[in-house]
Amino acid sequence: MTNKPIKSYRAGNLQAAIWFNERQVKDAIVGFKTASLRRSWKDKDKDIWREETLNLRKQDLPKLAVLLAKLQEDLFLNEEEEDNE
Repeated sequence: MTNKPIKSYRAGNLQAAIWFNERQVKDAIVGFKTASLRRSWKDKDKDIWREETLNLRKQDLPKLAVLLAKLQEDLFLNEEEEDNE
């Protein structure tokens, strides 16, 4: 049986997905959702597709959003500074 995502989104070579998982806690089965980010690319030297996946819990997403915003801010601000030099 293949576990399929509840929902997935794609932008170019990036894919984000929401998964439903179950785990036994004491005597009960507990359901919870997780997220995954996947990036795929073609290794031209070996002529094969590769991918890497990052699995996240719900509480990781706000932290990731802050980190991505900081990275974007730094990259764009530094790019503008480099253009002005």
